Amino acid sequence: MNPDSGRRRAARLAVSLAVLSGALVAVGMAVDVASAQQTTIERGEYLARAGDCVSCHTAGGGEPFAGGLRIDTPFGYMLAPNITPDPETGIGNWSGAHFYRALHDGVNKHGQDMYPTMPYDFYTKVTRADIDALYAYLRTVKPARNAVDVNHLDFPFSQRWTMGAWRELYFTEGTYRPDPSKSTAWNRGGYLVEGLGHCSDCHSPRNLLGAIEKRKDFSGAVIDGWFALDLTSDIVTGLGSWSDGEIATYLKTGVAKDKTTTLGPMAEVIRNSTSHLTDADRLAMAEYLKALPPDSRLRTGRVAPDPTKQRGAQLYIDNCSGCHQALGRGIPGVFPPLAGNPVVRAADPNDILKVVDRGISPRAGFVAMPAFNTQLTDQQVADIANYVRTSWGNQAPPNATSAMVAKLRATPR
Repeated sequence: MNPDSGRRRAARLAVSLAVLSGALVAVGMAVDVASAQQTTIERGEYLARAGDCVSCHTAGGGEPFAGGLRIDTPFGYMLAPNITPDPETGIGNWSGAHFYRALHDGVNKHGQDMYPTMPYDFYTKVTRADIDALYAYLRTVKPARNAVDVNHLDFPFSQRWTMGAWRELYFTEGTYRPDPSKSTAWNRGGYLVEGLGHCSDCHSPRNLLGAIEKRKDFSGAVIDGWFALDLTSDIVTGLGSWSDGEIATYLKTGVAKDKTTTLGPMAEVIRNSTSHLTDADRLAMAEYLKALPPDSRLRTGRVAPDPTKQRGAQLYIDNCSGCHQALGRGIPGVFPPLAGNPVVRAADPNDILKVVDRGISPRAGFVAMPAFNTQLTDQQVADIANYVRTSWGNQAPPNATSAMVAKLRATPR
C-alpha cells in the first residue's frame, strides 16, 4: 500500500538532483576538520533542495522541516513528520545510521516499517555518502518543537504490519548502479531522477494498493485534481518534441518558450527544488528523461505516431531546432523559416536533401548552414527531410529515401 496523492507531493517532479557520493580527500596536506564538515553540510543542503524535502515537511505557516503538512491518500491521511533536530519531537536523537536505515531500507529508529508516503522506495537508490551529507545538513537547521501524530490512515492500513506485505510485493532495496554503456551525464541524470528526485512518484499511475504500475512509469498520473504530465519521450503526450535545453530551462524557470509554463503544484517544485540545482544537473536530468521509452497509456483512442515521423522529429530537435526554431519558424534575417518554404515543399526532395547533407554558404545576410554529411547517416538525412516536408502545415510528399541520399553522396559536388 503506497498512499501517494499528497497535496504538495505532486510538486516533487522531477526532480531531484543529489550530488553523487564522494569523500573529501586531502592531498599532500592535512585537512582542516571544520572546513571538511562545512563542505559536507553545504552538499547536504543541496541534496535537501534536490529532494524538495521542505515542501512536504513544512506545514502552511509552520517552521521549515517541522512537519505537520497533511498528505491525503486513498487510504486516509498522513501528517508529515518533524525532521528538525529537536530531540523530543524531531530527529535530534537519531544517529546517522538511523537516518540511513530510514531512507535506504524504509525502517524507522524503532525498527518499524515506514509508510511509503515518505518515498524510501526511491531514496534507497541514494548513496550512503549523500545520505550522510543530508543528515549532517538537517542537524544544522533550527530545532522546532512540534509533536506530530503521523498516522491517520483507515483500518487496516493504520496497522504497520500491513507494510510487510506491501514491501515484499513492491519494494526493492539497492543503491543506484551506473550503466557503463551510457554516458556520464545520462547516469548522473538517472541517479537524480530515480533517487532523491523521485520523479515517477508523482508522474506514474498506481494500482489499487498504491504501488506504481511499473510498465507505465513516467507516463503521467492524476494527483489531487492536477495531472502530472507524461515525462517519457512520447512525441504526442510526452517530452519527445522537447530538446534537452528546453527541459533544463523549464526546470530552472518554470517556462518552456512556445510550449508551456508551470501549473499547480509544479510551481512549488520549481521554486523550492529544481531552480536551485546546477545547470549541469538539470541537463543531466533532461538527457535521462529524453531517453525514457514512450509507452503512454494516454495513446488509448489515438492513432500512434508514425515511427518514421517520430525519428525525424527527434533528429530535427537534436540537429536543426537550435537555428530553425520550434515549428520551423526560423529567425528573420538570420535563419530562414522551414514552414512554408518552397524549397522544403517542392515535389522533388533533392534540394532539401542537398541542403541538409552539404550545407549552404552565407548569403543575403543569412548565416551559413553546416553540412551534416559526416554526422548523419543516409537514412537520418532522409528522415529529417521527410519530417520538415510534412510538418507545420507543409504538405509535400514524404518521398525522400536513403537511396537518394546515397546517390547524392556518390555524386561529385
